Amino acid sequence: MNKEKIAIFGLLFVALMASVTVVAHMACIPLGESCYRAQLAPEVLVESARNGTMIAPIATVMVSALFALCAAYALAGAGYINRLPLTNWALLTIAILCTLRGLTGGILSLVLPELVTFFSVVASLIWLICGVLTFLALRWLAIWPPQRGSAINT
Repeated sequence: MNKEKIAIFGLLFVALMASVTVVAHMACIPLGESCYRAQLAPEVLVESARNGTMIAPIATVMVSALFALCAAYALAGAGYINRLPLTNWALLTIAILCTLRGLTGGILSLVLPELVTFFSVVASLIWLICGVLTFLALRWLAIWPPQRGSAINT
């Protein structure tokens, strides 16, 4: 398998993980407090879900929309949908944020071992992999750095 195929597969994996995350997050709205707690949501969201206020569902929709946008940009980078505005920059941002999320999860596990769960370790590992795969795709698909004379927002 050549680098281009691996890069495309990697971006498809990132899109899948982001999409699964959308579904998991949105499931919290109808499932309520226990779902928010199981997904290690901040206590303010757990309390909102318990009390039936709008903070939890609004925050959930907003976070889910960001993950859906990540999935769309990964699909655009892989060539499965039309390029979106600022695709290069979005993929670079996704690569950085996913890598940082993966690394900070590991670091926080060392600092706060009482919060470590199987779920938190797996989530950190998945996001680290997504970040690395996106960096590789940027390089192997010649997405980053943008070529001279090309539109920077493609």
